[in-house]
Amino acid sequence: MECDEWVCDFAFAVDILQKLNELNTKLQRKGVFAHELYVEVKAFQLKEQNFVHFLLLKTRAVAQALLDKYSFHLMALKEEFIRRFADFKAIEGQFDLLSSPFACDVETAAEELKVDLIDLQADNSLKMLFENKPLVVFYASLHPEKF
Repeated sequence: MECDEWVCDFAFAVDILQKLNELNTKLQRKGVFAHELYVEVKAFQLKEQNFVHFLLLKTRAVAQALLDKYSFHLMALKEEFIRRFADFKAIEGQFDLLSSPFACDVETAAEELKVDLIDLQADNSLKMLFENKPLVVFYASLHPEKF
């Protein structure tokens, strides 16, 4: 037996608000770099017709027309995320350099960064620090005149 529209709508609203609150909690953390926040946003996948993570909604027998309506809302939300985070998408390559400077290819780095990147990658003590400390601590430890 299919659930009433208002019951299904309420279940969908509760589930989507829970997901958005979880994302918001992750985005409100202190001491986190922008690229780490962008990873959280990218990981927040909203796929139309995929309600497996909607715990309350999946317990209901939902009519196809309602699933289509919820899919439309999820697509609109996904498009809004894409629009709002377009600036981050444009600098995604720079985020890779920031998050993994020892894995970056020097040849593809911006010209003004190549020498610093070579020096950084050649320093084993910095590599160990990078592997064993939070990113904030690693970057705070870099000598400001050298890097």
